[in-house]
Amino acid sequence: MDLSVTENSSLNENCFLLKLTSDQKLPDMLPGQFAEIKVEGSPPTFLRRPISINNYCTETNELWLLVQKAGDGTRTMGNLKKSDTLNLIFPLGNSFSFPENNSKSVLLVGGGIGTAPMLFWGKYLKEKGYSPNFLLGARSASDLLQLDDLNQYGTVYTTTEDGSYGEKGLVTQHSILQDKNFGFIYACGPKPMMVAVARYAKTRSVPCEVSLENTMACGFGVCLCCVENTVNGHICVCTEGPVFNINELLWQI
Repeated sequence: MDLSVTENSSLNENCFLLKLTSDQKLPDMLPGQFAEIKVEGSPPTFLRRPISINNYCTETNELWLLVQKAGDGTRTMGNLKKSDTLNLIFPLGNSFSFPENNSKSVLLVGGGIGTAPMLFWGKYLKEKGYSPNFLLGARSASDLLQLDDLNQYGTVYTTTEDGSYGEKGLVTQHSILQDKNFGFIYACGPKPMMVAVARYAKTRSVPCEVSLENTMACGFGVCLCCVENTVNGHICVCTEGPVFNINELLWQI
């Protein structure tokens, strides 16, 4: 589906926010799902690029993509102007699950660009009567993204490795993890961070889901670039995920 750029705003030196719309009604989307982007004007970018759905607004018929400049394809996307066209295959993958227990207090953990799906999920949870808490981790203050947007839907806690914003250290060292109990934990970000969050959740007997960031080159389970070894064998993250309960994964936790 071809979408038109309504806004391309730089969030820091390496990340930007694309807002897209269409004359047609956008398909229904769920938090945790992603889009495969065709990048024109970038000869080295043969395959589409998988990007998490950052937000979806039915009132404005607008889709948001939070993008980090990681290669030729995403850098080319960063040069898109208002009214430029971008071709997407979406929505793909599964979504996060609602807590099965009665707790309304949930924790959404994002590291770096892994905060992308948490805005949409936090918004969705609040609309359903839950109380989202966001825990974000980054190297420095400039790497913390969309704080104002996230604050609309829940309480935001932050850590930075250099101590320039929030508590100093890693997300798994934040005091909120010792001071407060949660009914469900969700995480997305670098694998070591997600493994650490999963380990914390297991020690507290808290259900936990993670959104994996394996390389999903096709989005249809054909290229096998994103295969993950699970308790159910080798499966494609793009078709069976990207969201998994930690009990499905063979991580050393």
